[in-house]
Amino acid sequence: MKRKVYVIVLAVLLTVLSACGNSAIQSTTKKDGGTAKNDETIKIGALLPKSGVYASLGKNLEMGMKLYFESIGWKAAGKDIELIVEDTEADPQVGLRKTRKLIDQDQVDLLTGTVSTAVAYAIRDEVDKKKVPFLVSHAGGNDLTRSKRSDYIWRSSFSSWQIGYSLGQWAYDHIGKTVYIAAADYAFGREVSAAFKEAYTAAGGKVVGEVYPPLGNNDYSSYLTTIKNANADAVYAFFAGSDAVKFVQQYEQFGLKKEKKLIGSGWLVSEDVRKQQGNAGVGTIASIFWDYHVDTKENKAFIAAFEKKYNARPTIEALEGYDAARIIAEALETVGGDASDPDKVVEAISNVQFVSPRGPIQFDKETHHIIQNMYIIETNLVNGQAENKVIEVIEKVKDPGQ
Repeated sequence: MKRKVYVIVLAVLLTVLSACGNSAIQSTTKKDGGTAKNDETIKIGALLPKSGVYASLGKNLEMGMKLYFESIGWKAAGKDIELIVEDTEADPQVGLRKTRKLIDQDQVDLLTGTVSTAVAYAIRDEVDKKKVPFLVSHAGGNDLTRSKRSDYIWRSSFSSWQIGYSLGQWAYDHIGKTVYIAAADYAFGREVSAAFKEAYTAAGGKVVGEVYPPLGNNDYSSYLTTIKNANADAVYAFFAGSDAVKFVQQYEQFGLKKEKKLIGSGWLVSEDVRKQQGNAGVGTIASIFWDYHVDTKENKAFIAAFEKKYNARPTIEALEGYDAARIIAEALETVGGDASDPDKVVEAISNVQFVSPRGPIQFDKETHHIIQNMYIIETNLVNGQAENKVIEVIEKVKDPGQ
């Protein structure tokens, strides 16, 4: 009797599963043991810091991505877009673990992020081995599109070289013939400084000294004393976040603004630090690929949309996220929403070009790196507040890829 009941139950169960179609029986697993994807949904994995020192950068990147995806109804080529965000904690090992989770468990079609170059380097081999398209939307380490270049890695943000090199000739022509370099002591700080030095010395300028305070430094007095005693027309600096706030404030407190022009990367006086600096950054000259005050219809539309949704000014990271989302969406449209062939996806990414809020952008198919304008900005006092102004545009800056 028990055997008869068992057979009846089993028959009923098989009938129910059959009625559900192949998706219930076959589509829940893949050959590699991972969970299968819904063919009507495109999954995008975003590797961003949601905790730690770079949390605010990750937050703004995510906000920019969501703003663009929302503007297209979270669809590309008629398919739903799902954004899965994982916290890398700006830690290479955590980032690698989260990458494997996104690829193997979540079965994402594409990856984007990261903020930390160290994380990007850590996941490079995993991405390359598993042939997952990876659009780098912030990390600027030169090697990502040089010695660590991969067929599946493309970068829509910037390189250290673009940031530093773009100001070298201009500084020699307009600022002075001697410069002192001060930058945070980590890979990006060193790379940006080396690129500036390359262009500046090639133009005929002389670097009279260099100092590299540790990342996360609170007191720059010893370094500023050394700089004060140096015979230089200007100081080229790279600091970001809280480091930029403290360095720029202390630079003014030491009376150096009156003696040596402060120049550097746009993060010295970016949207996320100027308010905290007060008026200390006024007079600074910097180079960057986007600024709130880029005066174009595309930038004005982006700013208006961002401020309406978030009630805050966008940062450069928000712009990076917004552009990365658009690049991904346009590439997906090109392949008709079929992201199953990674080679076709990266080819579609390589052909994306449009006028962004930062200006016209396109990819260098040799280096996989973005070609974009760089802006020379000056920080001025406007109605009692420090605001940036674009004073020159250096068009179509292309990373040499070597």
